[in-house]
Amino acid sequence: MWPFRIPGPLAGFQHEALTAETFVVCERGQWVVYLEVTFWDEIRRHRIEAYRSERLARVAADWIKRAAQRELPHPPTGM
Repeated sequence: MWPFRIPGPLAGFQHEALTAETFVVCERGQWVVYLEVTFWDEIRRHRIEAYRSERLARVAADWIKRAAQRELPHPPTGM
């Protein structure tokens, strides 16, 4: 009986990303873009880049988010 397979959503899909989201945070006078990717068993947060203005950071965050969501196995609005 051991090892056993986990039934349900974890069976075979633990390495596929479910969602991708970007965040813009002010750190030490610069605007930093973070990418957060959600998997079935964990959430990974990556620091992408620091920008000198909030506008530049938001434009970059939008591009990064759209590019990351193109690689998802499901539409970004549902699973």
